[in-house]
Amino acid sequence: MYAWGHGVGRDDDHAVRWFRRAAEQNCARGEASLGVAYFHGRGVLRDYAEAIRLFKKSAAQNDILGQYNLGLMYDNGYGVVRDTIEAVRWYRKAADQGFAVAQFSLGWMYKTGEIVQQDYHEAVHWFRKAAEQGNTGAQNNLGSMYVDGRGVTQDYKEAMRWFTKAADKGDIGGFINVGTMYRDGNGVERDDWEAVHWYSLAAHQGLAVAQDALGWMYEQGRGVPQNYAEATKWYRKAAEQGNADGQNKLGWMYTNGRGVSRDDEQAMHWFVKAAEQGNATAEGNLGWMYLEGRGVPPDDSKAFTWYQKSAEHGDAAGQRGLGWMYANGRGVSRNDTKALTWYQKAADQGDSGAQYFLGGMYAQGRGMPQNDTEAMNWYRKAADQGDADAEVTLAFRYAVGQGVIQNDEEAVRWYRRASEQGNAAGQCGLAWMYMRGQGVARNDNEAVRLSKMAADQGNSDAYLNLGWMHEMGRGVPKDKTEATRCYKKAAEIYLEQLLQQGKPIEIIVPEHVTSLLNGSE
Repeated sequence: MYAWGHGVGRDDDHAVRWFRRAAEQNCARGEASLGVAYFHGRGVLRDYAEAIRLFKKSAAQNDILGQYNLGLMYDNGYGVVRDTIEAVRWYRKAADQGFAVAQFSLGWMYKTGEIVQQDYHEAVHWFRKAAEQGNTGAQNNLGSMYVDGRGVTQDYKEAMRWFTKAADKGDIGGFINVGTMYRDGNGVERDDWEAVHWYSLAAHQGLAVAQDALGWMYEQGRGVPQNYAEATKWYRKAAEQGNADGQNKLGWMYTNGRGVSRDDEQAMHWFVKAAEQGNATAEGNLGWMYLEGRGVPPDDSKAFTWYQKSAEHGDAAGQRGLGWMYANGRGVSRNDTKALTWYQKAADQGDSGAQYFLGGMYAQGRGMPQNDTEAMNWYRKAADQGDADAEVTLAFRYAVGQGVIQNDEEAVRWYRRASEQGNAAGQCGLAWMYMRGQGVARNDNEAVRLSKMAADQGNSDAYLNLGWMHEMGRGVPKDKTEATRCYKKAAEIYLEQLLQQGKPIEIIVPEHVTSLLNGSE
């Protein structure tokens, strides 16, 4: 009672005195409890050797507390040479007698493959025994086994049942697991408000992974009004506890000026901290920072190095970035075969950007024979995920019948999807369709509106469209001066783009714009 303060004030000295009296009478539980006191240095000076001696005496009398703690000492090499075989032997003795903590420990060993050969079925066996006794760690881990389908058939509802049991006992691990199930709609109907509720319970108790998750809900506006400042606050709490995901996300908020003033140096600071922990997403973000010269001088070599780390750690965005470096010969010699390999890896993970780039490789016959059918397949995969660049590419191909049967209605549909995302090329393409009356009724006013939207984003083709509309008096009053201004602006933007890309100055006017400039409709 004195050791835990049950019914009396906690008093380690009194606890040790009574434990010692019991141990002197060969009471196995008294010996084990006194050993625990020596292990923690509570009421006595810490003494691992004495703890070992007492645990051995207790274990020899078949006491589960003595057996478990003796296993713990061998497992960690406290006061004894580390001996994993002995550790497992004593853990198992305690587990076989129904000691839930020992059962959980065995389950963890079999799950992770630490000390024993990894065996998910055996892990589930021991987790279940401990979980049925109310051990919340085992309940959470048993739930995770059902989520992943390891050692059991995947069953989200069963996972939710075990997570809920842990959460109902006030376990913060249970809180975040239940929250994640509600967030993702696994084993339960998706409910963002419920997800925020459970994440908040864990986050306010200081659980870093929950703080990171709650920050994400605020960033995305899921279950709460979107609030970048609040998202940043929670990311920072997680980051300051060393949570790598929180550090990476906090860096991203600084990169984009969300909830904080844009600060590339702060972004680099947090990306580096996360990357030092092996966070693959942060490694990819560092690659991007070096490529763009954000917070650091531009350095293609360092960009390549970080993208490679990220890619090799399995991050899809990092794989896409590494593929791009190979495709463009940045920081490494151009190698289409390697570019294709990394694009494929990222695309297979569902990365829409990589799917779009992969489509481009097939369209151009880079790294493999040219194949329009395969190009369209990858463009469509990316477009179906909402990738605006892929939507524009699909639209153009339908408009001109490249790799697909020409279809103006499909072209309009894909241009419109890109346009609704604010994509300048999509807006310009849709304006072109309205100007020509292809796939949609001709509407000069709509063409002008869309072209202005794209022009405001610096799209050179949009200025060409506007120049022609002003020259011809289509959708706007005829105005040669304004037409000339728009044409000049288009040329300035195009030339600046060529200079930035280091390309020769060569004026190439898109075919559809040429026909418009010649006055055809």
